Amino acid sequence: MARIIGGIGASHSPTIGFAKDTNKSEDPAWSPIFEGFRHVQQWVDDQDIDVLFMIFNDHITSFFFDHYSPFALGVDEVYRTADEGGGARDYPPTKGHAALSRHIAQSLMNDEFDLSVFQKKPLDHGCFSPLSMISPDADGWRGTIVPLQVGVLQFPIPTAKRCFRMGQALRRAIESYPEDLRVAIAATGGLSHQVHGERCGFNNEEWDVRFVDLLEKDPQVLTNMTIAEYAELGGAEGSEVIMWLIMRGALSDTVKRVHSTSYLPSMTNIATVIFEDQGERPAESELDAHRKQLTHELDGMEKLPGTYLFDLETSHRAYRINDFLHRLIEPAHRQRFLEEPEVLFEEFELTEEERDLIRGRKWIEMIRYGVIFFMLEKMGAVIGVSNPEIYASMRGEDMETFQKSRNVSIQYSVGKK
Repeated sequence: MARIIGGIGASHSPTIGFAKDTNKSEDPAWSPIFEGFRHVQQWVDDQDIDVLFMIFNDHITSFFFDHYSPFALGVDEVYRTADEGGGARDYPPTKGHAALSRHIAQSLMNDEFDLSVFQKKPLDHGCFSPLSMISPDADGWRGTIVPLQVGVLQFPIPTAKRCFRMGQALRRAIESYPEDLRVAIAATGGLSHQVHGERCGFNNEEWDVRFVDLLEKDPQVLTNMTIAEYAELGGAEGSEVIMWLIMRGALSDTVKRVHSTSYLPSMTNIATVIFEDQGERPAESELDAHRKQLTHELDGMEKLPGTYLFDLETSHRAYRINDFLHRLIEPAHRQRFLEEPEVLFEEFELTEEERDLIRGRKWIEMIRYGVIFFMLEKMGAVIGVSNPEIYASMRGEDMETFQKSRNVSIQYSVGKK
């Protein structure tokens, strides 16, 4: 069974990635950063950690304000570094534990945390600055990660108390996963800093020390603080340390701090902290009960004939063809689809099976393959096939038979014409 070994707190300033990429480890101005992360690296190696659950906030790189979520969980098999304006960092892609991600997503949703999930998004310095220091080898992190992006830059944002409760739900999710895994919860961000406005450059090292002490010994005090109080004490951007409460909530009441450093070279007080979990594992009967609850909402749906559940596993497996068909909302893509489909198939690296499904207008076969229906109606609108024609085909009926089963015989699609 999966087990949470401990929690890591680490700053994620781009300063950290810059120091690593420019080989500053022997420079006295930078060496304390490396020293702090060396302890974390050694602990991760000594504890034989399999999975790092990385809690971070994106810096308006892969997550923009057209869709900004409080909690977005990665459910992919690989994560790459993002281009933040000057080119992506030279750090190898990191493997994701997709099965654990799906389990966590189901568990958190059952615990009434309304998640977004994401795939195929590169991750910026919020995740990769600390990860590249925890695992600095040229081959990158040997294990897997599960990333959780927390939206803390556009208000309203989750409260400190909500973050702590998210951590408590995360503990149940991870410990109920049936595979033997050693998991560390890594919360990133902070410590005190502000990077905008006339208060830019604000730091408060006294608060930073108190925050880490409270995190270890009395996190409830931190959960009762408002975001305004965090901003006053630690700077507006420094209030992102509420993400550390997700990590602390995922640990038991009893933890042991085995490492702690902080260093203020410039704009951000850069810190590393390790808490080892000292609590008892839940009883197996309790874990079994939680696992059974995960399927409760969908139990029996598999018995419905002609019904195909579009779940996270299906979404991941059929992502490529769904992505291809989704882009038919773009005028240039649909024009090329009509004029040079084979060239477009090649550019999107569709498999021969996927190409054949599209060429043959194999509607029910596409559903069985994992294409969600709403991609079919987009394709139908482009090629001049109405929704009722698609419905009839999926049922194995001609149009006359299908229309007789409706109260009104009508033709329509989602297209303009």
